Amino acid sequence: MSDDSTRSFPPRTASYEADPAEVHRVLLLYSGGLDTSVMLKWIQDEYSAEVVCLTVNLGQPGEDYAVIEGKALQLGAAECHVVDAREEFAREYVLPAIKANALYGDYPLFTALGRPLIAKLAVDYARKSGCDTIAHGCTGKGNDQVRIEATVATLAPELKVIAPVRSWQMGREEEIAYANEHGIPIKSAPGTGSESAPYSIDDNLWGRSSEGRWIEDLDHAPDEDVFQLVTPPERAPDEAEVVEIEFERGVPVALDGQRLGLVELIERTAEIGARHGVGIVDHIEDRIVGLKVRDIYEVPAAAILLPAHRELERLVSTIHQNQFKAGLERQWAYLVYAGLWWEPLRADLDAYMEHSSEHVSGTVGVKLFKGHARVVTRSAPGAVYDASLASFAQSGGLFSQTASPGFIELWSLQSRMAWRLHNE
Repeated sequence: MSDDSTRSFPPRTASYEADPAEVHRVLLLYSGGLDTSVMLKWIQDEYSAEVVCLTVNLGQPGEDYAVIEGKALQLGAAECHVVDAREEFAREYVLPAIKANALYGDYPLFTALGRPLIAKLAVDYARKSGCDTIAHGCTGKGNDQVRIEATVATLAPELKVIAPVRSWQMGREEEIAYANEHGIPIKSAPGTGSESAPYSIDDNLWGRSSEGRWIEDLDHAPDEDVFQLVTPPERAPDEAEVVEIEFERGVPVALDGQRLGLVELIERTAEIGARHGVGIVDHIEDRIVGLKVRDIYEVPAAAILLPAHRELERLVSTIHQNQFKAGLERQWAYLVYAGLWWEPLRADLDAYMEHSSEHVSGTVGVKLFKGHARVVTRSAPGAVYDASLASFAQSGGLFSQTASPGFIELWSLQSRMAWRLHNE
């Protein structure tokens, strides 16, 4: 345990940052990886504080939560809570993103959707466990620090925050040395003595992101070992597959005619898309902290469900609804990406998205082939579409072709007048 006189903490710049002298019981967002395992020991020593761990299951593949809990307790955690939040994540966070067709730049939001839920649960469990402080493992260069700390400051102004990775200035080698010194188990690659995850990975039910190593080199094309979720398109099946997604009021409810719960539907859609190489996004991202970075995303479920929803929505909505909603979608995605999930405007936009989904019911067929997902069929009882009106072979009904010349004359009137004035 460190002596008080030797501790050195960075100066506080925000009111919600913890005063070290007032940190007694800390809720740590714990993944079981190197950073948070080192943090668990470090907080106990440097703050002389008890630590309560919280691990949240948002659908990360391959995790053994019993092992994670056991490791936390082994390293001195007073308690460790493992929360299965997949249903809440799918229903309260992913589904609004589907209804909002949420893209930031070229990629579907996914880490931005998980962080406000994780931070909300941290607040809940901090209060239940009598904690005065919440700790997270975000660095000072990413957006996640904003999403988590903004949530805590909004929902629980009485709680404080510490971010050891942001302040302790330990690189990966220093963390490994610290872990070895203090008997902290770390994952090792065969023949090595250090944790060897080649990329910085973040994943949940809705997708996976990878950073680090060659990804930071813009001249370096993706190495195949980065793709642990999606099959590289070159190795995807040579036969295309069409999947049919059924929606009810904007909610995906069935896959290929089989009704499924939302979590299972997302998981199965992801499996099919991943098999066909669908959902790889090599993306240059403008972070809200000012950095421009490159990320590799694997988002197979989103790459299928978002285009299907958008196409069905276009079919049942008028031109004015479709044009107007596109601007709201960009605003919704930006607020969520920027860590402002609890901003009232986001809830206002959700109300519009919910109302606009009233008639978004029907079935969309999406053809998957070697990395591509393309809508090929559409059907909806509320479609603003009439085959007889659209056909070149028929006329009559609600549309009279003989009315077109008068419409054209009026429609082009101002443009024609302006052209003459500017060119005579």
